[in-house]
Amino acid sequence: MTRSPDAQPNQWNTETYDGSHSFVFEYGEAVVSLLDPQAGERVLDVGCGTGHLTDAIADSGADVVGVDNAEAMLAEARSAYPDHEFVHGDARDLAFDESFDAVFSNAALHWIPDQDSVLESVASVLHPGGRFVAELGGTGNVSAIVDAVFAELERRGYERSHPWYFPSVGEYASLLETHGFEVRYAVLFDRPTELDDGEDGLAAWLEMFGDSLLAPVPASELDDVVAAVEDELRAEYFADGAWTADYRRLRFVAVKTGN
Repeated sequence: MTRSPDAQPNQWNTETYDGSHSFVFEYGEAVVSLLDPQAGERVLDVGCGTGHLTDAIADSGADVVGVDNAEAMLAEARSAYPDHEFVHGDARDLAFDESFDAVFSNAALHWIPDQDSVLESVASVLHPGGRFVAELGGTGNVSAIVDAVFAELERRGYERSHPWYFPSVGEYASLLETHGFEVRYAVLFDRPTELDDGEDGLAAWLEMFGDSLLAPVPASELDDVVAAVEDELRAEYFADGAWTADYRRLRFVAVKTGN
């Protein structure tokens, strides 16, 4: 695992994201089914990444716009799907001239601690009666990985900081209601996820998603930290040549009420 001395958290490698970590959007196809987009609907895909699920939504005949704050992701999405609209934007401050019938999001919301701003923003771009359908990491998501990293950071005297927001059903449903949504469906479920790249799967996962988690670690120690995490988790999470990440997901459907 390598990191340049001036690396910033969450710098996305789109080639690796679409290769070794394609499970992110492949599992997201079930969330598209839950959205059930209809021909002629106007849909906003928040945190669209490289655009694969944006395209899946468009297959229904919906008019879909993808928005993401990572320029590298958007560049890849525009290259792969030139017929779709992709715009740079922040989920906490969405601004569009026309409102939407639905807002969709997969595996993006848990990167944003300020959920009040996100939900206010989403509500502002939805028609009354419009639906918000999303999946994010739920409480306990990748807790074994996080705990193993934190234990090693503590052993080395580094500060620990959790980079993600993983809510419970009750917590998130209450937030949605506070921002004018009626929750129609919400479920928290375990989804153990086999990682690609064999023996290197956990290191590759940490390299892609764990920049913020490992931010205190200097480049000279990074490989040793990752090796220690692998040693801690191997007995329970490595079998038959593959690593499994202890994913837990929160999936919901909410409808905007009022004006």
